[in-house]
This record gives sequence, C-alpha cells and structure tokens, in this order.
Amino acid sequence: MVRINHILCGIDFSDFSLEALRHGLVLARWYSARLTLLHVYPATRPLVETVPGGVPIFLGTDPEIAKEEVRRLCGPLLEAAGRDAEIVVCPGDPTREITKQAEQLGADLLILGTHGKGGFERLFLGSVAEKVLRSTPVPVLTIPPPVREPRSPVYKTILCPVEFSGASLRALEYALSLAREAGARLIVLHAIEEVLARHEGEALAHLPLSEHYRRLERDARERLDALIPGDAADWCRPETRLAWGRAHEQILGTVAAEHVELVVMGVQGRSAVNRWVFGSTTHRVIREAACPVLTLRAPTDGG
Repeated sequence: MVRINHILCGIDFSDFSLEALRHGLVLARWYSARLTLLHVYPATRPLVETVPGGVPIFLGTDPEIAKEEVRRLCGPLLEAAGRDAEIVVCPGDPTREITKQAEQLGADLLILGTHGKGGFERLFLGSVAEKVLRSTPVPVLTIPPPVREPRSPVYKTILCPVEFSGASLRALEYALSLAREAGARLIVLHAIEEVLARHEGEALAHLPLSEHYRRLERDARERLDALIPGDAADWCRPETRLAWGRAHEQILGTVAAEHVELVVMGVQGRSAVNRWVFGSTTHRVIREAACPVLTLRAPTDGG
C-alpha cells in the first residue's frame, strides 16, 4: 500500500497554484499527511511580478517578506480547511529549488498548478515542470485549470496507461493504491502503436490484422491482465483495455469519454530518446488533459 505522509505544494502567487493547494488540502486530509508550501523567489533584485491568473505582487529578497505573502495568499484556504501548513521560501532557480526541496524535505508527493493549454506550454511546462518531472524521483501531481475542486472521496475514476516499463509499473502500483483508498474504478490502458508506425497516414479501419498483429494484441492482453492482482475486484473496480493508435490520443480520448478524474502515468528519464518519448506522450497528456495527472519515474531511473 502506497503511503503519502508529506505533501509539498508549489506556490507562485497565481490562481493556478491555489488550485493545486485545494487538491493538496484534500489529499492531506485523506492521507492524514503533513503539508508544506514552497515558494521560490528571485535572489538578485526586488521584483514586481504579474503571474497569469494572479495579481501584481511586490517581492523583495527578504525571505520573511516572501513567507508573509505566501501566508496572506494561502491563509483563507488553510483556515477554511482547518489545516495548518509549514511554509518554506528560498531564493534561486525554481526548477532546481523545487527538485532539491522535494527531496530534502522528504516529500512523498509534489503538487504543481499549471497554466493551462497555451500558457502552461509556454510559461510553465518548458521552463519548470517538464524539467522537474524528468529529474525528481518524487511523484508529481499537476493540476490544470479549471479542475473541479476535489471532495472526499476523491478520484472515483482513475486511468493508468502502461507500456510495461519500470516507470509505468510504478505508476500502476500508485494507481492501484489510490483506487483501493477510494474504492474507485481503475482503467488500465495499453496502446499499441506499431501499426501506425508502419502504415503512416492510412486509416486503421482499412488495415487487415495480420497474424503478426494478432500476436501483438494477444501478448499485450496477457501481459496487461497479469498486472492486475487477483483480489483487486474486492477493493476497487479494475478494467483492462487495449487500443490501437497513438498513445496520447488514446489516453486523452479515454479521459474525455470516461470522465476520468485522475491520470497516473510513468515518466522516463533524461536521455535524448526519453526526452522524445516525454514530448510525444506524457508532455501532451499533461498539457491537454482536463484532469489532474500524477507522474512517476522508475525507482532506479537515474536519467
């Protein structure tokens, strides 16, 4: 059973980070977890900062000023939830500091708000979140706007895409645990992309399934079914699905069609190939999914 004892929530004075905090508060209550708020501020000069979705705020290099601003912004949500939270502020580069603090503070989950489809890609994913996702061993939950404020029990429909890598198997472990906590419906999806790679531009419906493709499907089905514990139906509602097509399209289509409330998926490391994989699948899912996405790296993935 996965345990979440310490949640770290990034705060950047935008409405998007407040959305992340709302989810952090619900999950902290759900798991009886400690909650820490992290703000990284520029170390070189005072700044009047306007964040999309937020308001202009004056920040200096004094950490106490930055901490007080975090307390002022987040206080109403904390008070409404009847929760307290530790506040950590530090100067420096957001990517490096978020990654470092998540590990130094012993966080079990890092929550980051995102700036939506356009701004997220331009202002956030490329500059902060993408690097954090590929570098930290800590699970990262990204919250896009607008997302329904979670209430208990949360995440009644969970989607876990798997491609049988170490990262996706770790993601499945988390998805099974979350589904067990919530008694949720869990969809475990594997997309087979080889047909499209060999027949680019042809309609899948007009392709005959050769014995080779039937063997691919049969083997994938056996591997997929073997991942689900025999007693899983006693504590959640598991479903396994195979799909032919591009992984990100199948994932996003399932999110929309099944009203998925959480996607749990693996993230590869920092090699050139893994950057391409991240860009083609995980990047697009995080950028376009209208629900939170929990990403995890394999425990032994050093990049």
